[in-house]
Amino acid sequence: MLLQLEDIVLRFAGNTVLDNVRFGVAEGTVASLIGPNGAGKTSLFNCITGFYRPQQGAITFAGEPLLKRKPHAVTRLGIARTFQNVRLFREMTVLENVMAGQHCRSRAGALSAVLALPGQRSEEAHIRNVCEDCLEFVGIGHEADRTATNLAYGHQRLVEIARALATEPRLLLLDEPAAGLNSTEKAELVTLIQRIRDERGVAVLLIEHDMGLVMEVSQYITVLDHGRVIAEGTAGEVQADPAVIEAYLGQDEEELAL
Repeated sequence: MLLQLEDIVLRFAGNTVLDNVRFGVAEGTVASLIGPNGAGKTSLFNCITGFYRPQQGAITFAGEPLLKRKPHAVTRLGIARTFQNVRLFREMTVLENVMAGQHCRSRAGALSAVLALPGQRSEEAHIRNVCEDCLEFVGIGHEADRTATNLAYGHQRLVEIARALATEPRLLLLDEPAAGLNSTEKAELVTLIQRIRDERGVAVLLIEHDMGLVMEVSQYITVLDHGRVIAEGTAGEVQADPAVIEAYLGQDEEELAL
């Protein structure tokens, strides 16, 4: 497994948020983490990316332990993420926002930047090329010079994905990427996620409430409820699991069958 979680336990003020969570993400796959609100999905992302420190368990990425690493070190190792709410630098252009993602790969120091040394200028050109390529990949290269927060909401989401790709990850974590998108944008998102896997060779793990999108794009699904894994398997296996239907949708099976 590229990413492996073993018996993760996370508690806040005596409340157990994650209870012996165990699952993995294989190289070159798209996997989803689903469950009702409050199930612990985003908390799990925060454990993987170094924002939270679980009290118990182990997380490894490409064989490397993650739990003692800070967020920037996790990013440098090859894990990128987006967030539930769009987080862009308000006064910066689209390209500048994406270039911020390359910071973890840059080597030139402050003195080189101040003196505009040849090495720094060469690195700056490389960063720009990488980020322009990421914008073209997600389909908004033509908006590179616009102020990022002036874009339509769906395109702001794409800026975040481009910025995450600019970190040159092996694993991309997407936290509710379809939230606020219309049906056309969701269809385009499905295609983009598949292209990220197929053309970039990046594994994807997403949290998502849109079950139609999850079932279409995911090769493997893990279901959380009250911090516990209650089911995992292919889309067909999860759709048919009575525990998932009850925990995630109550008595309404129609949404899960989309």
